[in-house]
Amino acid sequence: MHTTPVWLWRDDRLTERLGHDARVHLKLEVWQRGGSFKIRAALLRALSLDRAALDRGLTAVSAGNHAIAVSHAARIVGSTAKVVMPRTADPFRVERCRELGAEVVIVEDVHQAFTTVRRIETDEGRTFLHPFEGETVALGTAGVGLELIEQSPDLDAVIVPIGGGGLCAGVASAVKQLRPGCKVYGVEPEGADTMSRSLRAGKPVGIERVRTIADSLGAPHSEPYSFALCRRFLDDLVLVSDDELRGAMKLLFEEIHLAVEPAGAAATAAALGPLRDRLRGTRVGLILCGTNISASRFFDSLRARGPEEPPARAEVKAPKT
Repeated sequence: MHTTPVWLWRDDRLTERLGHDARVHLKLEVWQRGGSFKIRAALLRALSLDRAALDRGLTAVSAGNHAIAVSHAARIVGSTAKVVMPRTADPFRVERCRELGAEVVIVEDVHQAFTTVRRIETDEGRTFLHPFEGETVALGTAGVGLELIEQSPDLDAVIVPIGGGGLCAGVASAVKQLRPGCKVYGVEPEGADTMSRSLRAGKPVGIERVRTIADSLGAPHSEPYSFALCRRFLDDLVLVSDDELRGAMKLLFEEIHLAVEPAGAAATAAALGPLRDRLRGTRVGLILCGTNISASRFFDSLRARGPEEPPARAEVKAPKT
């Protein structure tokens, strides 16, 4: 596992939208082992298991990044991994899991994937490493927030992508306790607004279907532990469209030559879209959370882009407790 760098991004297109005084700091979790932040919690959990549990093996459900991380972790600790992935998972991610020695089970969608992984856990005695829920997940992802504040201690705001909320739970907890005055904003795709709905409901809820190109952020439901930390520490949560995700992917590719997956561009999309006015002239940290995408899917996403700047829409306010 690596301590990932922070890079100060200077670009004319940034200053046009955020002002000349703005400073954008990119936390490059795309350079983490396995191509995303997920190894932090997966390895922490695997290292906590005894030899008997490791001999029985690990299991996980994921559209890709967590499956890759669990496959890595299993290899590091001398265990085996059996990962369940929806059929829409990027073939690059599926093949990467297999290259790492994992057995891959393909199912119809993420809802079926959770059912299947629980059956594997029961039938085979494997330890289920949850993709976004629990204390170990929050402790692992808190390392991202801790490193970011140590590397860029004067930030005014941090933007964190949200799928199930595990990354945001840890990052927000660390940032708000180390620098209480720093705002923490979550960002979700419009087609996978699980945490937004949960915050409005005041409890964890699910969604019927994931409808976004950012499949890494396509959690079918939220869970109590991560939900509670997000509700406690988030200042606000906004939504971005698939077109905004594509626009951010294109900008990151053209200006700093990073080919990130849609989820990895979510914080950038929020900064240049729904949060633009609030971030003008500030020092902001963006979590670039993942880069596991095939070349064909990456360029297909860019070719499918819609308007350069979609029209503004209402934001989702996160209720405070």
